[in-house]
Amino acid sequence: MTELLRDFDPPVRPPVLAPSDVSYAVEDTAVGRLLLARTAEGALLTSAYVPTAEAEDHALDRIARLVSPRVLRHPVALDPVRRELAAYLEGRLREFSIPVDPALMTPFQRVVLTRLAESVGYGERTTYGGLARAVERPHAARAVGAALGANPLCVVVPCHRVVGRDGSLTGYAGGLAAKELLLALERTG
Repeated sequence: MTELLRDFDPPVRPPVLAPSDVSYAVEDTAVGRLLLARTAEGALLTSAYVPTAEAEDHALDRIARLVSPRVLRHPVALDPVRRELAAYLEGRLREFSIPVDPALMTPFQRVVLTRLAESVGYGERTTYGGLARAVERPHAARAVGAALGANPLCVVVPCHRVVGRDGSLTGYAGGLAAKELLLALERTG
């Protein structure tokens, strides 16, 4: 037996992979299953709802096309994001400190989501029309809704804070139950 082992001196070590351009993990949360992805520099690219394997594959394909094909599942790299997300969902955090990367946003989405993040704080709400006026496109409430509907940074960039003109809950990528839960969390936090 020891003769057999001598053939493997020195011991074979697993390869060391270079860091990935994009690391991702899938996290089951109180508001749904989220795909979290960040750049090698630590900026969050996405926190997108992925209720199915097909949705997860679609999100990963989009990241590979728009950011880098070097996308690896690496949950440890997402620990800072997961900690902040858990603290937020437990009511212990009101504002995320994670830097974000807008690479998955269209130019219009960047304008809308930046304005939303800057002007609608924790526990506050606005309407699609109000946000359209805030981005100086007063007749673009539907376009604002479409931009929010494709928000790649759900929860972190709080599109759940946007409601219908009469205060009703309208579409949300994670579903209306998730939107309701997030708004209730912010009312009590």
